[in-house]
Amino acid sequence: MLSKKVRPRIVILTFLLMLAIAVVYGVLKSLEENVVYFFSPTELYNKEDIPFNKKIRVGGLVKEGSITNDQTSVNFVVTDLNNEIIVSYKGSLPNLFSEGKGVVAEGKLKDKKYFIADKILAKHDENYMPPEVSKILKKTKE
Repeated sequence: MLSKKVRPRIVILTFLLMLAIAVVYGVLKSLEENVVYFFSPTELYNKEDIPFNKKIRVGGLVKEGSITNDQTSVNFVVTDLNNEIIVSYKGSLPNLFSEGKGVVAEGKLKDKKYFIADKILAKHDENYMPPEVSKILKKTKE
């Protein structure tokens, strides 16, 4: 049998443990909604259940000669040297954005070959490439 001193301590510890579990679950659930997944053009092309309504990131190299600029948007092709996807972006591009360089575009997928970007991530020097992009490019070269 438990003494009169031990029983309230066990109840309090059990309550605190349950509270901690609930807080951790809440934090993980809220983070899950804010996760942005990264895909290469080949992964998007091969994937069956593509998240069209969720924000995702597409990364690879900007294809040489693919940048077209009109009054309202910039269109370019992102390639992983295996497959390509057309990206449309409204806004100003980072200074280091150029053909043949690594880029990550964040936005929503219209279909398997067309992506509408909200944000272009190219904040690096001319020699840097995001780790995800370099891994994918190494895979496609093999």
